[in-house]
Amino acid sequence: MNQHAPPSIAPVSPRSIAELDLPATMLQDLLLKTMFRRSLTRVSEMAEAMHIPVPLTQELVDTARQLKLVEALGSLTSEGSEEMRFALADHGKARALDALTQSEYYGAVPVPLEHFAEQTKRQSIKNVTLTPETLGQSMEHLVLPKGLLQQLGPAVTSGRSVLLYGPPGNGKSSISNGIRDAMGDHVYVPHAISYGGQIITVFDPVVHTPVTPPAQTVSRLRRATTHDKRYVCCRRPAVITGGELELAMLDLVYNPVARTYAAPLQLKATGGIFIVDDLGRQAEPPQALINRWIVPMEAGYDILALQSGEKFVVPFDTLVIFSTNFHPNEIFDNAALRRVFFKLKIDGPTKEEFLKIFGLVAKAKKMPLDETSLIHLMSRKYPEVDHVYANFHANFLIDQMIAVCDYEGIPRQMTPDLIDRAWSNLYVDDAEIAH
Repeated sequence: MNQHAPPSIAPVSPRSIAELDLPATMLQDLLLKTMFRRSLTRVSEMAEAMHIPVPLTQELVDTARQLKLVEALGSLTSEGSEEMRFALADHGKARALDALTQSEYYGAVPVPLEHFAEQTKRQSIKNVTLTPETLGQSMEHLVLPKGLLQQLGPAVTSGRSVLLYGPPGNGKSSISNGIRDAMGDHVYVPHAISYGGQIITVFDPVVHTPVTPPAQTVSRLRRATTHDKRYVCCRRPAVITGGELELAMLDLVYNPVARTYAAPLQLKATGGIFIVDDLGRQAEPPQALINRWIVPMEAGYDILALQSGEKFVVPFDTLVIFSTNFHPNEIFDNAALRRVFFKLKIDGPTKEEFLKIFGLVAKAKKMPLDETSLIHLMSRKYPEVDHVYANFHANFLIDQMIAVCDYEGIPRQMTPDLIDRAWSNLYVDDAEIAH
Protein backbone atom coordinates (compact mmCIF):
# COMPACT_ATOMS: atom_id res chain seq x y z
CA MET A 1 0.00 0.00 0.00
CA ASN A 2 1.01 3.62 -0.44
CA GLN A 3 2.65 4.86 2.72
CA HIS A 4 1.59 8.12 4.32
CA ALA A 5 4.05 10.92 3.80
CA PRO A 6 6.33 11.11 6.85
CA PRO A 7 5.43 13.60 9.58
CA SER A 8 8.59 15.58 8.71
CA ILE A 9 6.78 17.14 5.73
CA ALA A 10 4.46 19.00 8.12
CA PRO A 11 5.23 22.73 8.18
CA VAL A 12 6.45 23.73 11.63
CA SER A 13 4.29 26.13 13.61
CA PRO A 14 5.89 29.60 13.80
CA ARG A 15 7.35 30.46 17.19
CA SER A 16 7.79 34.20 16.71
CA ILE A 17 6.43 37.10 14.69
CA ALA A 18 9.73 37.16 12.80
CA GLU A 19 9.16 33.60 11.57
CA LEU A 20 5.94 34.71 9.87
CA ASP A 21 8.23 36.71 7.55
CA LEU A 22 5.54 39.27 6.69
CA PRO A 23 5.50 43.08 6.93
CA ALA A 24 4.39 44.39 10.31
CA THR A 25 1.81 46.63 8.65
CA MET A 26 0.19 43.67 6.88
CA LEU A 27 -0.04 41.71 10.13
CA GLN A 28 -1.53 44.65 12.03
CA ASP A 29 -4.08 45.31 9.29
CA LEU A 30 -5.05 41.63 9.22
CA LEU A 31 -5.61 41.67 12.97
CA LEU A 32 -7.76 44.81 12.83
CA LYS A 33 -9.78 43.64 9.81
CA THR A 34 -10.37 40.23 11.41
CA MET A 35 -11.49 41.78 14.71
CA PHE A 36 -13.78 44.16 12.83
CA ARG A 37 -15.35 41.69 10.40
CA ARG A 38 -15.70 38.85 12.93
CA SER A 39 -16.53 40.99 15.98
CA LEU A 40 -13.85 39.22 18.01
CA THR A 41 -12.84 40.28 21.50
CA ARG A 42 -10.68 37.44 22.88
CA VAL A 43 -7.12 36.67 21.85
CA SER A 44 -7.93 32.94 21.63
CA GLU A 45 -10.68 33.69 19.11
CA MET A 46 -8.38 35.93 17.09
CA ALA A 47 -5.66 33.24 17.08
CA GLU A 48 -8.13 30.66 15.81
CA ALA A 49 -9.41 32.99 13.08
CA MET A 50 -5.90 33.98 11.98
CA HIS A 51 -4.52 30.42 12.29
CA ILE A 52 -1.46 31.41 14.27
CA PRO A 53 -0.44 30.52 17.85
CA VAL A 54 -1.98 32.45 20.77
CA PRO A 55 1.37 33.93 21.97
CA LEU A 56 1.96 35.49 18.54
CA THR A 57 -1.58 36.84 18.42
CA GLN A 58 -1.16 38.29 21.91
CA GLU A 59 2.00 40.02 20.72
CA LEU A 60 0.11 41.58 17.81
CA VAL A 61 -2.65 42.74 20.18
CA ASP A 62 -0.09 44.22 22.57
CA THR A 63 1.51 46.16 19.74
CA ALA A 64 -1.91 47.39 18.61
CA ARG A 65 -2.62 48.59 22.15
CA GLN A 66 0.65 50.51 22.19
CA LEU A 67 -0.41 52.19 18.93
CA LYS A 68 -3.82 53.05 20.48
CA LEU A 69 -5.59 50.87 17.89
CA VAL A 70 -7.00 48.42 20.43
CA GLU A 71 -8.20 48.89 23.99
CA ALA A 72 -8.77 46.43 26.82
CA LEU A 73 -12.31 45.85 28.08
CA GLY A 74 -11.51 43.69 31.10
CA SER A 75 -12.09 40.00 31.76
CA LEU A 76 -15.43 39.80 33.60
CA THR A 77 -18.17 38.39 31.34
CA SER A 78 -21.60 36.86 31.78
CA GLU A 79 -20.19 33.53 30.55
CA GLY A 80 -17.77 33.40 33.46
CA SER A 81 -14.67 33.56 31.26
CA GLU A 82 -11.55 35.04 32.82
CA GLU A 83 -9.86 35.76 29.50
CA MET A 84 -9.13 39.41 28.85
CA ARG A 85 -11.30 41.02 26.19
CA PHE A 86 -10.27 43.67 23.70
CA ALA A 87 -12.06 45.99 21.29
CA LEU A 88 -11.05 48.28 18.47
CA ALA A 89 -10.48 51.86 19.50
CA ASP A 90 -11.89 54.60 17.24
CA HIS A 91 -8.51 54.94 15.57
CA GLY A 92 -8.38 51.14 15.13
CA LYS A 93 -11.83 51.06 13.49
CA ALA A 94 -10.82 53.82 11.11
CA ARG A 95 -7.64 51.96 10.17
CA ALA A 96 -9.55 48.69 9.72
CA LEU A 97 -12.04 50.38 7.38
CA ASP A 98 -9.21 51.99 5.43
CA ALA A 99 -7.44 48.62 5.13
CA LEU A 100 -10.66 46.98 3.93
CA THR A 101 -10.93 49.52 1.10
CA GLN A 102 -7.57 48.24 -0.14
CA SER A 103 -8.33 44.52 0.35
CA GLU A 104 -11.31 42.72 1.84
CA TYR A 105 -9.12 39.78 2.82
CA TYR A 106 -9.07 38.95 6.52
CA GLY A 107 -8.60 35.84 8.65
CA ALA A 108 -5.80 33.34 8.03
CA VAL A 109 -2.33 34.88 7.95
CA PRO A 110 -0.86 34.16 4.51
CA VAL A 111 2.31 32.15 3.90
CA PRO A 112 5.11 33.98 2.04
CA LEU A 113 5.57 32.62 -1.47
CA GLU A 114 9.14 31.54 -0.66
CA HIS A 115 7.94 29.44 2.29
CA PHE A 116 5.21 27.88 0.13
CA ALA A 117 7.83 26.95 -2.49
CA GLU A 118 9.93 25.23 0.18
CA GLN A 119 6.90 23.31 1.50
CA THR A 120 6.02 22.26 -2.07
CA LYS A 121 9.46 20.67 -2.46
CA ARG A 122 9.06 18.72 0.79
CA GLN A 123 5.75 17.21 -0.32
CA SER A 124 6.39 17.05 -4.08
CA ILE A 125 4.27 14.69 -6.13
CA LYS A 126 7.55 13.34 -7.48
CA ASN A 127 8.22 11.95 -3.99
CA VAL A 128 5.16 9.69 -4.09
CA THR A 129 5.99 5.99 -4.03
CA LEU A 130 3.41 4.14 -6.09
CA THR A 131 3.60 0.34 -6.24
CA PRO A 132 1.91 -1.98 -8.77
CA GLU A 133 -0.22 -3.32 -5.90
CA THR A 134 -1.44 0.14 -4.90
CA LEU A 135 -2.26 1.16 -8.46
CA GLY A 136 -4.01 -2.17 -9.06
CA GLN A 137 -6.16 -1.76 -5.95
CA SER A 138 -7.26 1.72 -6.98
CA MET A 139 -8.32 0.33 -10.38
CA GLU A 140 -9.78 -2.99 -9.24
CA HIS A 141 -13.35 -1.78 -9.88
CA LEU A 142 -12.47 -1.28 -13.55
CA VAL A 143 -12.03 -3.83 -16.34
CA LEU A 144 -8.89 -2.59 -18.05
CA PRO A 145 -7.11 -3.65 -21.25
CA LYS A 146 -4.33 -6.15 -20.63
CA GLY A 147 -0.99 -4.52 -19.91
CA LEU A 148 -2.40 -1.03 -19.30
CA LEU A 149 -1.34 -0.86 -15.65
CA GLN A 150 2.24 -1.76 -16.62
CA GLN A 151 2.25 1.30 -18.89
CA LEU A 152 0.36 3.54 -16.50
CA GLY A 153 2.53 2.92 -13.43
CA PRO A 154 5.78 4.44 -14.78
CA ALA A 155 3.83 7.35 -16.25
CA VAL A 156 2.35 8.26 -12.86
CA THR A 157 5.45 7.71 -10.73
CA SER A 158 7.54 9.89 -13.05
CA GLY A 159 5.34 12.89 -12.21
CA ARG A 160 5.46 13.81 -15.91
CA SER A 161 2.56 14.62 -18.23
CA VAL A 162 0.28 11.86 -19.51
CA LEU A 163 -2.03 11.75 -22.54
CA LEU A 164 -4.85 9.20 -22.51
CA TYR A 165 -6.57 8.89 -25.86
CA GLY A 166 -9.04 6.58 -27.53
CA PRO A 167 -12.73 6.14 -28.38
CA PRO A 168 -15.25 7.87 -26.09
CA GLY A 169 -16.84 6.09 -23.16
CA ASN A 170 -14.02 3.68 -22.40
CA GLY A 171 -12.96 4.81 -18.96
CA LYS A 172 -10.33 7.48 -19.54
CA SER A 173 -11.93 9.69 -16.90
CA SER A 174 -12.32 6.74 -14.51
CA ILE A 175 -8.67 5.83 -14.97
CA SER A 176 -7.67 9.42 -14.22
CA ASN A 177 -9.70 9.32 -10.99
CA GLY A 178 -8.14 5.96 -10.12
CA ILE A 179 -4.69 7.51 -10.40
CA ARG A 180 -5.77 10.17 -7.92
CA ASP A 181 -7.10 7.54 -5.50
CA ALA A 182 -3.85 5.58 -5.73
CA MET A 183 -1.99 8.51 -4.22
CA GLY A 184 -3.25 7.81 -0.74
CA ASP A 185 -1.07 10.26 1.16
CA HIS A 186 -1.54 13.91 2.06
CA VAL A 187 -0.16 17.40 1.53
CA TYR A 188 -0.40 20.69 3.41
CA VAL A 189 -2.29 23.41 1.53
CA PRO A 190 -1.97 27.05 2.64
CA HIS A 191 -5.11 29.07 3.22
CA ALA A 192 -3.36 31.86 1.32
CA ILE A 193 0.06 32.94 0.11
CA SER A 194 1.59 36.38 -0.09
CA TYR A 195 3.70 38.03 -2.76
CA GLY A 196 4.64 41.69 -3.15
CA GLY A 197 2.12 42.78 -0.51
CA GLN A 198 -0.71 40.98 -2.35
CA ILE A 199 -2.62 38.05 -0.85
CA ILE A 200 -3.66 35.09 -3.01
CA THR A 201 -6.14 32.57 -1.61
CA VAL A 202 -5.22 28.95 -2.32
CA PHE A 203 -7.29 26.58 -0.15
CA ASP A 204 -10.54 25.75 -1.94
CA PRO A 205 -13.04 23.33 -0.31
CA VAL A 206 -14.23 22.35 -3.79
CA VAL A 207 -10.74 21.09 -4.67
CA HIS A 208 -9.19 20.25 -1.32
CA THR A 209 -10.39 17.51 1.04
CA PRO A 210 -9.15 18.05 4.61
CA VAL A 211 -7.93 15.02 6.56
CA THR A 212 -6.69 14.50 10.10
CA PRO A 213 -2.93 15.06 10.21
CA PRO A 214 -0.89 11.97 11.12
CA ALA A 215 0.10 11.65 14.76
CA GLN A 216 3.55 12.93 15.53
CA THR A 217 6.10 10.79 17.32
CA VAL A 218 7.33 12.41 20.52
CA SER A 219 9.78 11.48 23.24
CA ARG A 220 9.55 12.14 26.95
CA LEU A 221 12.13 14.91 26.57
CA ARG A 222 10.45 16.70 23.66
CA ARG A 223 6.93 18.01 23.55
CA ALA A 224 4.87 17.48 20.43
CA THR A 225 4.44 20.54 18.24
CA THR A 226 1.42 20.87 15.99
CA HIS A 227 1.83 21.79 12.35
CA ASP A 228 1.52 25.36 11.13
CA LYS A 229 -2.24 26.03 11.18
CA ARG A 230 -1.89 28.43 8.26
CA TYR A 231 -1.90 25.20 6.25
CA VAL A 232 -4.68 22.62 5.97
CA CYS A 233 -3.74 18.94 5.85
CA CYS A 234 -5.52 17.53 2.78
CA ARG A 235 -5.60 14.57 0.41
CA ARG A 236 -3.43 15.19 -2.61
CA PRO A 237 -5.70 17.43 -4.68
CA ALA A 238 -7.26 16.61 -8.02
CA VAL A 239 -8.56 19.39 -10.26
CA ILE A 240 -10.78 18.09 -13.04
CA THR A 241 -11.79 20.31 -15.94
CA GLY A 242 -13.59 19.53 -19.19
CA GLY A 243 -14.96 21.45 -22.13
CA GLU A 244 -15.36 24.55 -19.94
CA LEU A 245 -11.59 25.06 -19.58
CA GLU A 246 -10.34 28.41 -20.87
CA LEU A 247 -6.83 29.85 -20.84
CA ALA A 248 -8.04 32.63 -18.53
CA MET A 249 -8.69 30.01 -15.84
CA LEU A 250 -4.95 29.38 -15.69
CA ASP A 251 -4.23 32.98 -14.66
CA LEU A 252 -4.67 34.67 -11.28
CA VAL A 253 -8.33 35.48 -10.67
CA TYR A 254 -8.76 39.05 -9.44
CA ASN A 255 -11.96 40.09 -7.69
CA PRO A 256 -12.29 43.85 -8.31
CA VAL A 257 -14.96 44.24 -5.63
CA ALA A 258 -13.07 42.48 -2.82
CA ARG A 259 -9.71 43.52 -4.32
CA THR A 260 -8.26 40.08 -3.67
CA TYR A 261 -6.70 37.35 -5.80
CA ALA A 262 -7.60 33.67 -6.03
CA ALA A 263 -5.10 31.06 -7.17
CA PRO A 264 -5.55 29.62 -10.66
CA LEU A 265 -6.52 25.98 -11.08
CA GLN A 266 -3.02 24.61 -11.56
CA LEU A 267 -1.76 26.33 -8.39
CA LYS A 268 -4.63 24.80 -6.40
CA ALA A 269 -3.57 21.42 -7.83
CA THR A 270 -0.02 21.75 -6.43
CA GLY A 271 1.17 18.40 -5.11
CA GLY A 272 -1.64 16.59 -6.91
CA ILE A 273 -3.22 16.01 -10.30
CA PHE A 274 -4.64 18.32 -12.96
CA ILE A 275 -6.97 16.40 -15.28
CA VAL A 276 -7.92 18.02 -18.58
CA ASP A 277 -10.85 15.88 -19.68
CA ASP A 278 -12.46 15.94 -23.13
CA LEU A 279 -9.45 17.70 -24.65
CA GLY A 280 -10.47 19.09 -28.01
CA ARG A 281 -13.96 20.07 -26.81
CA GLN A 282 -12.83 23.40 -25.35
CA ALA A 283 -13.34 26.73 -27.05
CA GLU A 284 -9.56 27.11 -26.96
CA PRO A 285 -7.62 25.10 -29.58
CA PRO A 286 -5.83 22.08 -28.01
CA GLN A 287 -2.56 23.39 -29.40
CA ALA A 288 -3.03 26.66 -27.49
CA LEU A 289 -3.73 24.78 -24.27
CA ILE A 290 -0.68 22.55 -24.59
CA ASN A 291 1.49 25.57 -25.43
CA ARG A 292 0.37 27.17 -22.14
CA TRP A 293 1.62 24.08 -20.26
CA ILE A 294 4.97 23.57 -22.04
CA VAL A 295 7.17 25.69 -19.76
CA PRO A 296 5.52 24.61 -16.48
CA MET A 297 5.65 20.90 -17.38
CA GLU A 298 9.31 21.03 -18.39
CA ALA A 299 10.71 23.63 -15.98
CA GLY A 300 8.71 22.84 -12.83
CA TYR A 301 7.58 26.43 -12.36
CA ASP A 302 4.84 28.68 -13.68
CA ILE A 303 4.71 32.44 -14.27
CA LEU A 304 1.72 34.46 -13.07
CA ALA A 305 0.97 38.17 -13.32
CA LEU A 306 -0.65 40.69 -10.98
CA GLN A 307 -3.11 43.36 -12.13
CA SER A 308 -0.19 45.77 -12.26
CA GLY A 309 1.45 43.58 -14.88
CA GLU A 310 4.22 42.45 -12.54
CA LYS A 311 5.12 38.82 -13.19
CA PHE A 312 6.42 36.35 -10.65
CA VAL A 313 7.34 32.68 -10.43
CA VAL A 314 5.33 30.05 -8.52
CA PRO A 315 6.00 26.32 -8.09
CA PHE A 316 4.49 23.93 -10.63
CA ASP A 317 4.35 20.52 -8.98
CA THR A 318 1.42 18.84 -10.68
CA LEU A 319 0.84 15.66 -12.67
CA VAL A 320 -1.03 16.83 -15.77
CA ILE A 321 -3.27 14.22 -17.38
CA PHE A 322 -4.83 15.02 -20.75
CA SER A 323 -7.76 12.86 -21.85
CA THR A 324 -9.18 13.02 -25.36
CA ASN A 325 -11.39 11.15 -27.82
CA PHE A 326 -9.39 12.53 -30.73
CA HIS A 327 -6.29 10.97 -32.23
CA PRO A 328 -3.28 12.98 -30.98
CA ASN A 329 -2.12 13.67 -34.54
CA GLU A 330 -5.42 15.47 -35.20
CA ILE A 331 -5.04 18.03 -32.41
CA PHE A 332 -1.28 18.40 -31.82
CA ASP A 333 1.77 19.03 -33.93
CA ASN A 334 4.91 16.94 -33.45
CA ALA A 335 6.57 19.55 -31.24
CA ALA A 336 3.65 19.53 -28.82
CA LEU A 337 3.48 15.71 -28.78
CA ARG A 338 7.14 15.57 -27.79
CA ARG A 339 6.31 17.65 -24.73
CA VAL A 340 3.76 15.09 -23.49
CA PHE A 341 5.96 12.48 -21.86
CA PHE A 342 3.62 9.47 -21.90
CA LYS A 343 0.94 8.73 -24.50
CA LEU A 344 -1.38 5.81 -23.72
CA LYS A 345 -4.16 4.58 -25.99
CA ILE A 346 -7.31 3.36 -24.22
CA ASP A 347 -9.22 1.11 -26.59
CA GLY A 348 -12.72 -0.24 -26.16
CA PRO A 349 -13.21 -3.63 -24.48
CA THR A 350 -13.14 -6.96 -26.26
CA LYS A 351 -16.31 -9.05 -26.39
CA GLU A 352 -15.18 -11.03 -23.35
CA GLU A 353 -14.27 -7.87 -21.41
CA PHE A 354 -17.60 -6.28 -22.30
CA LEU A 355 -19.56 -9.29 -21.01
CA LYS A 356 -17.56 -9.13 -17.78
CA ILE A 357 -18.33 -5.42 -17.40
CA PHE A 358 -22.02 -6.06 -18.18
CA GLY A 359 -22.20 -8.72 -15.48
CA LEU A 360 -20.49 -6.50 -12.88
CA VAL A 361 -22.79 -3.56 -13.61
CA ALA A 362 -25.91 -5.74 -13.52
CA LYS A 363 -24.86 -7.14 -10.14
CA ALA A 364 -24.14 -3.68 -8.73
CA LYS A 365 -27.53 -2.40 -9.89
CA LYS A 366 -29.36 -5.56 -8.78
CA MET A 367 -30.55 -6.30 -12.31
CA PRO A 368 -31.05 -10.06 -12.88
CA LEU A 369 -29.09 -11.35 -15.87
CA ASP A 370 -31.08 -13.14 -18.56
CA GLU A 371 -29.26 -15.46 -20.99
CA THR A 372 -31.81 -15.05 -23.79
CA SER A 373 -31.56 -11.26 -23.57
CA LEU A 374 -27.77 -11.36 -23.63
CA ILE A 375 -27.75 -13.59 -26.68
CA HIS A 376 -30.18 -11.20 -28.35
CA LEU A 377 -27.93 -8.24 -27.50
CA MET A 378 -24.74 -9.86 -28.77
CA SER A 379 -26.16 -11.55 -31.88
CA ARG A 380 -28.78 -9.06 -33.05
CA LYS A 381 -27.79 -5.59 -31.83
CA TYR A 382 -23.99 -5.41 -31.85
CA PRO A 383 -23.70 -6.63 -35.47
CA GLU A 384 -25.45 -3.36 -36.36
CA VAL A 385 -22.36 -1.46 -35.15
CA ASP A 386 -19.74 -3.94 -36.37
CA HIS A 387 -19.31 -5.38 -32.86
CA VAL A 388 -17.74 -2.17 -31.53
CA TYR A 389 -18.04 -2.26 -27.74
CA ALA A 390 -17.56 0.57 -25.26
CA ASN A 391 -17.26 0.50 -21.48
CA PHE A 392 -20.16 2.89 -20.96
CA HIS A 393 -22.62 0.70 -22.89
CA ALA A 394 -23.33 -1.61 -19.95
CA ASN A 395 -24.27 1.22 -17.58
CA PHE A 396 -26.33 2.95 -20.23
CA LEU A 397 -28.33 -0.10 -21.33
CA ILE A 398 -29.04 -1.35 -17.82
CA ASP A 399 -30.06 2.11 -16.57
CA GLN A 400 -32.44 2.39 -19.53
CA MET A 401 -34.07 -0.95 -18.68
CA ILE A 402 -34.36 0.02 -15.02
CA ALA A 403 -36.06 3.29 -15.97
CA VAL A 404 -38.66 1.46 -18.10
CA CYS A 405 -39.36 -1.14 -15.40
CA ASP A 406 -39.75 1.50 -12.69
CA TYR A 407 -42.04 3.62 -14.85
CA GLU A 408 -44.28 0.70 -15.87
CA GLY A 409 -44.41 -0.66 -12.34
CA ILE A 410 -42.93 -4.05 -13.13
CA PRO A 411 -40.07 -5.89 -11.35
CA ARG A 412 -36.65 -5.01 -12.67
CA GLN A 413 -35.89 -7.50 -15.37
CA MET A 414 -33.97 -8.04 -18.59
CA THR A 415 -35.86 -9.11 -21.74
CA PRO A 416 -35.12 -8.93 -25.49
CA ASP A 417 -37.84 -6.29 -25.82
CA LEU A 418 -36.29 -4.15 -23.08
CA ILE A 419 -32.88 -4.60 -24.73
CA ASP A 420 -34.37 -3.23 -27.99
CA ARG A 421 -35.94 -0.27 -26.20
CA ALA A 422 -32.69 0.55 -24.41
CA TRP A 423 -30.67 0.16 -27.62
CA SER A 424 -32.92 2.65 -29.43
CA ASN A 425 -31.59 5.37 -27.09
CA LEU A 426 -27.95 4.32 -27.44
CA TYR A 427 -27.65 5.34 -31.09
CA VAL A 428 -29.50 7.93 -33.16
CA ASP A 429 -30.68 7.13 -36.69
CA ASP A 430 -28.63 8.95 -39.32
CA ALA A 431 -31.71 9.62 -41.48
CA GLU A 432 -32.20 13.27 -42.38
CA ILE A 433 -35.08 15.17 -40.79
CA ALA A 434 -37.47 16.78 -43.24
CA HIS A 435 -38.20 20.46 -42.64
